Amino acid sequence: MIRVTLPYHLRTLARVSKEVELQVDGLATLGAVLDTLEAQYPVLRGTIRDHVTHERRPFLRFFACGEDLSLDPPDTRLPEAILTGVESFRIVGAMAGG
Repeated sequence: MIRVTLPYHLRTLARVSKEVELQVDGLATLGAVLDTLEAQYPVLRGTIRDHVTHERRPFLRFFACGEDLSLDPPDTRLPEAILTGVESFRIVGAMAGG
């Protein structure tokens, strides 16, 4: 079970608590987690990634075990701590400015 922590605005939209649990079929990659999240919570489609290109929205960042995976390709494997549920995969709302 993979735990995913969502920012407040996405939690509100999906009507979930701070964290959701996902069962990812096959290889647990960055793209697979996002695909599973959007399949389980269709209201989030297009809010995290673009509908057509599947590129990350500009003001969202992805973190796993303290590492920023935002610019990594979708086929990036997630760390073991994420796969075992020890750590959560975090989607964080980024802020612009100084």
